[in-house]
Amino acid sequence: MKLDLREEKLLKPGEHLNIEGCPGLRLVATASRKTWTYRYRSQIDDKVRQIKIGERPAMSVAAAVAAWEQLRAARDAGRDPAKEKRAERATTSTAPSVDPMLPHGSPTVRDVLRDYVREHINANRAAKGAAEVRRMIAKMIPEKFAAKDAATVTRRDAAELIHSHAHIPVQAAKLRAELGAAWAHAMDMGRLSDDASNHWRDVLHGKLRSAGKTVRGEKIGSAQRVLSPAEMGVLINWLPNFTRLVEDVVTMYLWTGARGGEIVQMEGREVAEEDGALWWTCPLAKTKNVRRKGATDLRVPLVGRAEKIVRRRIAAHGQGFLFPGEKGGHIEQKVVGVAIWVMRPECKTRPEWVRPRLPVAHFAPHDLRRTVRTTLARLGCRSEVAEAILGHMAPGIIGVYQKYQFDAERVEWLGKLDSELERLVFCPANT
Repeated sequence: MKLDLREEKLLKPGEHLNIEGCPGLRLVATASRKTWTYRYRSQIDDKVRQIKIGERPAMSVAAAVAAWEQLRAARDAGRDPAKEKRAERATTSTAPSVDPMLPHGSPTVRDVLRDYVREHINANRAAKGAAEVRRMIAKMIPEKFAAKDAATVTRRDAAELIHSHAHIPVQAAKLRAELGAAWAHAMDMGRLSDDASNHWRDVLHGKLRSAGKTVRGEKIGSAQRVLSPAEMGVLINWLPNFTRLVEDVVTMYLWTGARGGEIVQMEGREVAEEDGALWWTCPLAKTKNVRRKGATDLRVPLVGRAEKIVRRRIAAHGQGFLFPGEKGGHIEQKVVGVAIWVMRPECKTRPEWVRPRLPVAHFAPHDLRRTVRTTLARLGCRSEVAEAILGHMAPGIIGVYQKYQFDAERVEWLGKLDSELERLVFCPANT
Protein backbone atom coordinates (compact mmCIF):
# COMPACT_ATOMS: atom_id res chain seq x y z
CA MET A 1 0.00 0.00 0.00
CA LYS A 2 2.87 2.33 -0.83
CA LEU A 3 3.16 5.11 -3.37
CA ASP A 4 6.64 6.48 -4.03
CA LEU A 5 6.07 10.24 -4.31
CA ARG A 6 9.28 10.68 -6.27
CA GLU A 7 8.20 8.11 -8.86
CA GLU A 8 4.78 9.76 -9.03
CA LYS A 9 6.38 13.12 -9.75
CA LEU A 10 8.54 11.64 -12.52
CA LEU A 11 5.62 9.78 -14.12
CA LYS A 12 5.37 10.71 -17.81
CA PRO A 13 2.23 10.74 -19.99
CA GLY A 14 1.42 7.21 -21.09
CA GLU A 15 3.14 5.61 -18.10
CA HIS A 16 1.63 4.13 -14.93
CA LEU A 17 2.59 3.02 -11.44
CA ASN A 18 1.41 -0.20 -9.85
CA ILE A 19 0.55 0.11 -6.17
CA GLU A 20 2.46 -2.36 -4.02
CA GLY A 21 0.23 -4.86 -2.28
CA CYS A 22 -2.83 -3.93 -4.36
CA PRO A 23 -2.92 -6.10 -7.50
CA GLY A 24 -4.54 -4.27 -10.40
CA LEU A 25 -4.55 -0.85 -8.72
CA ARG A 26 -2.56 1.60 -10.78
CA LEU A 27 -1.98 5.32 -11.13
CA VAL A 28 -2.16 6.22 -14.83
CA ALA A 29 -0.67 9.47 -16.15
CA THR A 30 -1.88 11.47 -19.14
CA ALA A 31 -0.70 14.84 -20.34
CA SER A 32 -3.16 16.68 -18.09
CA ARG A 33 -4.00 14.43 -15.11
CA LYS A 34 -3.27 11.29 -13.10
CA THR A 35 -6.08 8.77 -12.64
CA TRP A 36 -6.59 5.87 -10.25
CA THR A 37 -7.81 2.78 -12.12
CA TYR A 38 -8.47 -0.84 -11.25
CA ARG A 39 -7.41 -3.29 -13.97
CA TYR A 40 -8.63 -6.87 -13.62
CA ARG A 41 -9.60 -10.02 -15.48
CA SER A 42 -13.34 -10.66 -15.42
CA GLN A 43 -14.45 -14.00 -14.02
CA ILE A 44 -17.52 -13.84 -16.26
CA ASP A 45 -15.91 -13.81 -19.72
CA ASP A 46 -12.15 -13.86 -18.91
CA LYS A 47 -11.62 -10.44 -20.54
CA VAL A 48 -9.29 -7.82 -19.09
CA ARG A 49 -11.12 -4.65 -18.09
CA GLN A 50 -10.40 -1.56 -16.10
CA ILE A 51 -12.52 0.95 -14.27
CA LYS A 52 -11.78 4.48 -13.19
CA ILE A 53 -11.72 5.00 -9.42
CA GLY A 54 -10.84 8.68 -9.12
CA GLU A 55 -8.23 11.34 -9.84
CA ARG A 56 -5.04 12.19 -8.06
CA PRO A 57 -4.45 14.24 -5.92
CA ALA A 58 -8.16 14.77 -5.20
CA MET A 59 -8.36 11.10 -4.17
CA SER A 60 -5.69 10.07 -1.68
CA VAL A 61 -3.82 6.78 -1.71
CA ALA A 62 -5.87 5.51 1.23
CA ALA A 63 -9.18 6.39 -0.46
CA ALA A 64 -8.06 4.74 -3.69
CA VAL A 65 -7.10 1.58 -1.81
CA ALA A 66 -10.45 1.51 -0.01
CA ALA A 67 -12.31 1.80 -3.32
CA TRP A 68 -10.04 -0.85 -4.84
CA GLU A 69 -10.84 -3.25 -2.01
CA GLN A 70 -14.58 -2.93 -2.69
CA LEU A 71 -14.16 -3.42 -6.43
CA ARG A 72 -11.85 -6.39 -5.97
CA ALA A 73 -14.28 -8.02 -3.55
CA ALA A 74 -17.04 -7.62 -6.14
CA ARG A 75 -14.82 -9.15 -8.80
CA ASP A 76 -13.86 -12.06 -6.53
CA ALA A 77 -17.55 -12.67 -5.90
CA GLY A 78 -18.03 -13.29 -9.62
CA ARG A 79 -19.32 -9.85 -10.55
CA ASP A 80 -17.91 -7.50 -13.20
CA PRO A 81 -17.73 -3.93 -11.79
CA ALA A 82 -17.07 -2.23 -15.12
CA LYS A 83 -19.98 -3.97 -16.89
CA GLU A 84 -22.28 -3.26 -13.98
CA LYS A 85 -21.43 0.43 -13.99
CA ARG A 86 -21.91 0.63 -17.73
CA ALA A 87 -25.31 -1.06 -17.45
CA GLU A 88 -26.30 1.32 -14.67
CA ARG A 89 -25.34 4.31 -16.80
CA ALA A 90 -27.39 2.97 -19.71
CA THR A 91 -30.54 2.57 -17.62
CA THR A 92 -30.32 5.95 -15.87
CA SER A 93 -29.54 8.17 -18.81
CA THR A 94 -31.13 8.84 -22.16
CA ALA A 95 -27.79 9.98 -23.51
CA PRO A 96 -25.77 7.61 -25.70
CA SER A 97 -24.05 4.90 -23.69
CA VAL A 98 -20.57 5.90 -22.60
CA ASP A 99 -18.04 3.55 -21.05
CA PRO A 100 -17.75 4.37 -17.31
CA MET A 101 -14.03 3.89 -17.51
CA LEU A 102 -13.72 6.98 -19.73
CA PRO A 103 -13.59 10.11 -17.57
CA HIS A 104 -14.62 12.50 -20.31
CA GLY A 105 -16.75 10.36 -22.60
CA SER A 106 -15.72 8.36 -25.63
CA PRO A 107 -12.94 10.10 -27.57
CA THR A 108 -13.00 10.90 -31.25
CA VAL A 109 -10.57 9.36 -33.71
CA ARG A 110 -8.70 12.68 -33.63
CA ASP A 111 -8.40 12.47 -29.83
CA VAL A 112 -7.09 8.91 -29.95
CA LEU A 113 -4.46 9.76 -32.57
CA ARG A 114 -3.45 13.00 -30.86
CA ASP A 115 -2.84 11.26 -27.55
CA TYR A 116 -1.02 8.36 -29.25
CA VAL A 117 1.35 10.72 -31.05
CA ARG A 118 1.95 12.93 -28.02
CA GLU A 119 2.34 10.19 -25.43
CA HIS A 120 3.95 7.39 -27.42
CA ILE A 121 5.30 8.41 -30.81
CA ASN A 122 7.01 11.65 -29.77
CA ALA A 123 8.45 9.98 -26.69
CA ASN A 124 9.69 6.75 -28.28
CA ARG A 125 10.48 7.36 -31.94
CA ALA A 126 13.43 9.18 -33.44
CA ALA A 127 12.63 12.70 -34.66
CA LYS A 128 12.53 11.67 -38.32
CA GLY A 129 10.24 8.69 -37.69
CA ALA A 130 7.92 10.68 -35.44
CA ALA A 131 7.63 13.41 -38.06
CA GLU A 132 6.71 10.81 -40.68
CA VAL A 133 3.92 9.38 -38.48
CA ARG A 134 2.52 12.87 -37.88
CA ARG A 135 2.66 13.62 -41.60
CA MET A 136 0.98 10.33 -42.51
CA ILE A 137 -1.88 10.87 -40.06
CA ALA A 138 -2.45 14.45 -41.18
CA LYS A 139 -2.44 13.53 -44.87
CA MET A 140 -4.21 10.16 -44.89
CA ILE A 141 -6.99 10.60 -42.31
CA PRO A 142 -9.89 12.66 -43.74
CA GLU A 143 -11.36 15.34 -41.48
CA LYS A 144 -14.76 13.66 -41.50
CA PHE A 145 -13.28 10.37 -40.32
CA ALA A 146 -11.17 12.10 -37.66
CA ALA A 147 -14.35 13.55 -36.12
CA LYS A 148 -15.97 10.10 -35.67
CA ASP A 149 -16.51 8.60 -32.23
CA ALA A 150 -13.58 6.17 -31.95
CA ALA A 151 -15.67 3.62 -30.06
CA THR A 152 -18.17 3.38 -32.93
CA VAL A 153 -15.67 2.77 -35.76
CA THR A 154 -16.85 -0.41 -37.47
CA ARG A 155 -14.87 -2.96 -39.41
CA ARG A 156 -16.41 -1.58 -42.59
CA ASP A 157 -15.30 1.95 -41.65
CA ALA A 158 -11.76 0.70 -41.09
CA ALA A 159 -11.72 -1.29 -44.32
CA GLU A 160 -13.01 1.63 -46.40
CA LEU A 161 -10.39 4.00 -45.01
CA ILE A 162 -7.49 1.64 -45.64
CA HIS A 163 -8.85 0.60 -49.04
CA SER A 164 -8.98 4.26 -50.08
CA HIS A 165 -5.17 4.17 -49.98
CA ALA A 166 -4.80 0.78 -51.67
CA HIS A 167 -3.03 2.44 -54.62
CA ILE A 168 -0.11 3.06 -52.22
CA PRO A 169 -0.14 -0.32 -50.44
CA VAL A 170 3.05 0.14 -48.43
CA GLN A 171 1.81 3.40 -46.92
CA ALA A 172 -1.65 1.91 -46.40
CA ALA A 173 -0.15 -0.97 -44.43
CA LYS A 174 1.89 1.45 -42.32
CA LEU A 175 -1.20 3.54 -41.61
CA ARG A 176 -3.14 0.43 -40.59
CA ALA A 177 -0.36 -0.60 -38.19
CA GLU A 178 -0.20 2.85 -36.56
CA LEU A 179 -3.99 3.01 -36.17
CA GLY A 180 -4.00 -0.43 -34.55
CA ALA A 181 -1.29 0.70 -32.13
CA ALA A 182 -3.19 3.93 -31.42
CA TRP A 183 -6.37 2.01 -30.53
CA ALA A 184 -4.40 -0.34 -28.26
CA HIS A 185 -2.78 2.66 -26.57
CA ALA A 186 -6.20 4.25 -25.94
CA MET A 187 -7.42 0.99 -24.37
CA ASP A 188 -4.32 0.72 -22.19
CA MET A 189 -4.89 4.26 -20.95
CA GLY A 190 -8.57 3.59 -20.22
CA ARG A 191 -9.86 6.02 -22.85
CA LEU A 192 -11.46 3.24 -24.84
CA SER A 193 -13.18 0.28 -23.25
CA ASP A 194 -11.61 -3.15 -23.50
CA ASP A 195 -14.87 -4.09 -25.22
CA ALA A 196 -14.14 -1.61 -28.02
CA SER A 197 -13.20 -3.24 -31.30
CA ASN A 198 -9.70 -2.78 -32.69
CA HIS A 199 -10.34 -3.78 -36.31
CA TRP A 200 -7.13 -2.24 -37.63
CA ARG A 201 -4.94 -5.21 -36.76
CA ASP A 202 -6.58 -7.60 -39.23
CA VAL A 203 -8.68 -5.57 -41.66
CA LEU A 204 -7.65 -6.30 -45.29
CA HIS A 205 -5.03 -8.66 -43.90
CA GLY A 206 -2.79 -10.00 -46.68
CA LYS A 207 -4.45 -7.81 -49.31
CA LEU A 208 -2.03 -4.87 -49.27
CA ARG A 209 0.88 -5.94 -51.40
CA SER A 210 3.22 -3.80 -53.43
CA ALA A 211 3.81 -4.74 -57.04
CA GLY A 212 7.04 -2.75 -57.01
CA LYS A 213 8.00 0.41 -58.81
CA THR A 214 6.88 1.44 -62.26
CA VAL A 215 9.48 3.46 -64.18
CA ARG A 216 8.62 4.90 -67.60
CA GLY A 217 5.66 2.54 -67.78
CA GLU A 218 7.82 -0.50 -67.06
CA LYS A 219 7.32 -2.65 -63.97
CA ILE A 220 10.70 -3.14 -62.33
CA GLY A 221 9.27 -5.09 -59.40
CA SER A 222 10.20 -4.93 -55.75
CA ALA A 223 13.47 -6.87 -55.99
CA GLN A 224 16.31 -5.50 -53.89
CA ARG A 225 18.96 -4.18 -56.25
CA VAL A 226 22.57 -5.33 -56.11
CA LEU A 227 25.07 -3.91 -58.57
CA SER A 228 27.14 -6.42 -60.49
CA PRO A 229 30.96 -6.20 -60.38
CA ALA A 230 30.97 -4.71 -63.86
CA GLU A 231 28.39 -2.09 -62.87
CA MET A 232 30.43 -1.16 -59.80
CA GLY A 233 33.52 -0.56 -61.91
CA VAL A 234 31.59 1.58 -64.40
CA LEU A 235 29.90 3.56 -61.63
CA ILE A 236 33.11 4.34 -59.73
CA ASN A 237 34.74 5.58 -62.93
CA TRP A 238 31.71 7.80 -63.60
CA LEU A 239 31.52 9.38 -60.10
CA PRO A 240 33.52 12.56 -60.98
CA ASN A 241 30.45 13.69 -62.98
CA PHE A 242 28.75 14.40 -59.63
CA THR A 243 29.65 17.33 -57.43
CA ARG A 244 32.63 16.61 -55.19
CA LEU A 245 30.30 16.40 -52.17
CA VAL A 246 28.03 13.75 -53.71
CA GLU A 247 30.99 11.89 -55.20
CA ASP A 248 32.61 11.65 -51.78
CA VAL A 249 29.44 10.39 -50.05
CA VAL A 250 28.82 7.73 -52.73
CA THR A 251 32.44 6.64 -52.46
CA MET A 252 32.09 6.34 -48.68
CA TYR A 253 29.06 4.08 -49.20
CA LEU A 254 31.16 1.72 -51.31
CA TRP A 255 34.36 1.78 -49.24
CA THR A 256 32.78 1.49 -45.78
CA GLY A 257 29.34 -0.13 -46.18
CA ALA A 258 27.99 2.40 -43.65
CA ARG A 259 24.46 3.79 -43.78
CA GLY A 260 23.92 7.08 -45.57
CA GLY A 261 22.49 8.69 -42.45
CA GLU A 262 25.68 7.80 -40.58
CA ILE A 263 27.99 9.01 -43.33
CA VAL A 264 26.45 12.47 -43.78
CA GLN A 265 26.66 13.08 -40.00
CA MET A 266 30.36 12.22 -39.76
CA GLU A 267 32.41 14.69 -37.74
CA GLY A 268 36.16 15.22 -37.66
CA ARG A 269 36.23 14.69 -33.88
CA GLU A 270 34.99 11.12 -34.42
CA VAL A 271 38.11 10.16 -36.41
CA ALA A 272 41.38 9.07 -34.79
CA GLU A 273 44.60 7.17 -35.50
CA GLU A 274 44.75 3.77 -33.80
CA ASP A 275 47.60 1.29 -34.23
CA GLY A 276 48.64 2.72 -37.57
CA ALA A 277 45.11 2.83 -39.00
CA LEU A 278 42.58 5.64 -39.30
CA TRP A 279 39.32 4.79 -37.50
CA TRP A 280 35.93 6.45 -37.54
CA THR A 281 33.86 5.77 -34.43
CA CYS A 282 30.25 6.66 -35.24
CA PRO A 283 28.40 7.32 -31.94
CA LEU A 284 25.52 4.98 -31.15
CA ALA A 285 23.15 7.98 -31.05
CA LYS A 286 23.72 8.47 -34.80
CA THR A 287 23.10 4.86 -35.77
CA LYS A 288 19.93 2.96 -36.54
CA ASN A 289 20.56 0.75 -33.49
CA VAL A 290 20.23 3.61 -31.01
CA ARG A 291 17.11 2.16 -29.35
CA ARG A 292 18.29 -1.46 -29.32
CA LYS A 293 19.46 -2.90 -26.04
CA GLY A 294 23.12 -3.83 -26.05
CA ALA A 295 23.98 -1.80 -29.16
CA THR A 296 27.35 -0.04 -29.32
CA ASP A 297 29.11 2.63 -31.36
CA LEU A 298 29.89 1.69 -34.98
CA ARG A 299 33.62 1.21 -35.57
CA VAL A 300 34.80 1.74 -39.15
CA PRO A 301 38.45 1.50 -40.29
CA LEU A 302 38.99 3.98 -43.12
CA VAL A 303 40.86 2.33 -45.97
CA GLY A 304 41.89 3.45 -49.45
CA ARG A 305 39.68 6.13 -50.95
CA ALA A 306 37.67 6.45 -47.73
CA GLU A 307 40.80 7.42 -45.82
CA LYS A 308 41.82 9.96 -48.45
CA ILE A 309 38.36 11.56 -48.46
CA VAL A 310 38.21 11.86 -44.67
CA ARG A 311 41.74 13.28 -44.35
CA ARG A 312 40.99 15.86 -47.06
CA ARG A 313 37.71 16.85 -45.46
CA ILE A 314 39.20 17.12 -41.96
CA ALA A 315 41.81 19.48 -43.42
CA ALA A 316 39.00 21.57 -44.90
CA HIS A 317 36.38 21.40 -42.13
CA GLY A 318 38.25 20.55 -38.94
CA GLN A 319 36.50 18.76 -36.10
CA GLY A 320 32.94 19.59 -37.21
CA PHE A 321 30.71 18.00 -39.82
CA LEU A 322 32.75 16.71 -42.75
CA PHE A 323 29.79 16.92 -45.14
CA PRO A 324 28.39 20.36 -44.21
CA GLY A 325 25.12 21.74 -45.51
CA GLU A 326 24.76 25.16 -47.06
CA LYS A 327 22.72 26.45 -44.10
CA GLY A 328 24.79 24.87 -41.36
CA GLY A 329 24.78 21.39 -39.87
CA HIS A 330 25.27 18.48 -42.24
CA ILE A 331 23.69 17.71 -45.59
CA GLU A 332 20.53 15.62 -45.60
CA GLN A 333 20.77 12.04 -46.79
CA LYS A 334 18.12 12.72 -49.42
CA VAL A 335 20.47 15.20 -51.16
CA VAL A 336 22.51 12.25 -52.37
CA GLY A 337 19.43 10.26 -53.37
CA VAL A 338 18.07 13.16 -55.42
CA ALA A 339 21.45 13.74 -57.06
CA ILE A 340 21.57 10.11 -58.18
CA TRP A 341 17.93 10.11 -59.31
CA VAL A 342 18.24 13.13 -61.62
CA MET A 343 21.29 11.58 -63.29
CA ARG A 344 19.72 8.16 -63.82
CA PRO A 345 18.96 7.36 -67.48
CA GLU A 346 15.26 6.69 -66.78
CA CYS A 347 14.69 10.04 -64.99
CA LYS A 348 12.34 12.45 -66.81
CA THR A 349 12.61 15.26 -64.27
CA ARG A 350 13.57 18.57 -65.90
CA PRO A 351 13.87 17.15 -69.44
CA GLU A 352 15.17 20.50 -70.70
CA TRP A 353 18.18 20.26 -68.41
CA VAL A 354 21.19 18.85 -70.26
CA ARG A 355 23.28 16.74 -67.90
CA PRO A 356 25.41 13.60 -68.00
CA ARG A 357 23.47 10.40 -67.46
CA LEU A 358 24.53 7.56 -65.22
CA PRO A 359 25.57 4.44 -67.12
CA VAL A 360 23.94 2.32 -64.39
CA ALA A 361 20.14 2.34 -64.14
CA HIS A 362 17.58 1.54 -61.46
CA PHE A 363 19.62 1.95 -58.28
CA ALA A 364 19.45 4.13 -55.18
CA PRO A 365 22.13 4.92 -52.58
CA HIS A 366 21.05 2.19 -50.16
CA ASP A 367 21.54 -0.39 -52.90
CA LEU A 368 25.26 0.35 -52.63
CA ARG A 369 25.24 -0.84 -49.02
CA ARG A 370 23.54 -4.06 -50.11
CA THR A 371 26.12 -4.36 -52.88
CA VAL A 372 28.98 -4.05 -50.37
CA ARG A 373 27.50 -6.84 -48.26
CA THR A 374 27.15 -9.07 -51.32
CA THR A 375 30.70 -8.29 -52.45
CA LEU A 376 32.13 -9.19 -49.05
CA ALA A 377 30.34 -12.53 -49.24
CA ARG A 378 31.69 -13.10 -52.77
CA LEU A 379 35.21 -12.45 -51.51
CA GLY A 380 34.78 -15.06 -48.78
CA CYS A 381 34.15 -12.86 -45.74
CA ARG A 382 32.50 -14.70 -42.85
CA SER A 383 28.89 -13.68 -42.32
CA GLU A 384 29.33 -12.45 -38.74
CA VAL A 385 32.23 -10.22 -39.82
CA ALA A 386 30.33 -8.77 -42.79
CA GLU A 387 27.31 -8.09 -40.59
CA ALA A 388 29.52 -6.31 -38.04
CA ILE A 389 31.02 -4.17 -40.80
CA LEU A 390 27.55 -3.06 -41.86
CA GLY A 391 26.56 -2.33 -38.26
CA HIS A 392 23.96 -5.08 -37.99
CA MET A 393 23.38 -6.55 -34.54
CA ALA A 394 23.57 -10.31 -34.17
CA PRO A 395 20.08 -11.81 -33.69
CA GLY A 396 18.72 -13.64 -30.68
CA ILE A 397 20.89 -15.18 -28.01
CA ILE A 398 24.05 -14.63 -30.07
CA GLY A 399 23.63 -10.88 -29.78
CA VAL A 400 23.20 -11.21 -26.01
CA TYR A 401 26.39 -13.17 -25.36
CA GLN A 402 28.74 -12.39 -28.25
CA LYS A 403 30.40 -9.01 -27.60
CA TYR A 404 33.55 -9.30 -29.73
CA GLN A 405 33.87 -6.25 -32.00
CA PHE A 406 35.89 -7.83 -34.88
CA ASP A 407 38.22 -4.81 -35.16
CA ALA A 408 41.08 -6.80 -36.74
CA GLU A 409 38.66 -8.49 -39.13
CA ARG A 410 37.12 -5.14 -40.11
CA VAL A 411 40.56 -3.87 -41.13
CA GLU A 412 41.33 -7.07 -43.02
CA TRP A 413 38.10 -7.28 -45.01
CA LEU A 414 37.65 -3.59 -45.77
CA GLY A 415 41.22 -3.76 -47.05
CA LYS A 416 40.23 -6.65 -49.32
CA LEU A 417 37.12 -4.73 -50.39
CA ASP A 418 39.34 -1.77 -51.28
CA SER A 419 41.56 -3.99 -53.44
CA GLU A 420 38.54 -5.48 -55.21
CA LEU A 421 36.96 -2.09 -55.91
CA GLU A 422 40.23 -0.72 -57.32
CA ARG A 423 40.55 -3.82 -59.50
CA LEU A 424 37.05 -3.20 -60.86
CA VAL A 425 37.94 0.42 -61.57
CA PHE A 426 40.82 -0.52 -63.81
CA CYS A 427 39.19 -3.46 -65.59
CA PRO A 428 35.40 -3.08 -65.28
CA ALA A 429 34.76 -4.98 -68.51
CA ASN A 430 36.74 -8.04 -67.42
CA THR A 431 34.89 -8.98 -64.23
